[in-house]
Amino acid sequence: MKASDLRSQDGAGLEKTLLELRKEQFNLRMQHSTGQLTNSSQVTAVRKDIARVKTVINEKLKAGS
Repeated sequence: MKASDLRSQDGAGLEKTLLELRKEQFNLRMQHSTGQLTNSSQVTAVRKDIARVKTVINEKLKAGS
């Protein structure tokens, strides 16, 4: 997921993306705790994607005020 793609979304789209990423993060944590997670780098990738979305949301909030 690229920040430039996220910047083209509106606020509602970003919130929806953030919610989906948090659900995915929860599912990956559950898979990790039960030993079903095969690729542990997915957890890191999702965390970074969440950070990107939150950064873009904050940029849009500051630009609007």
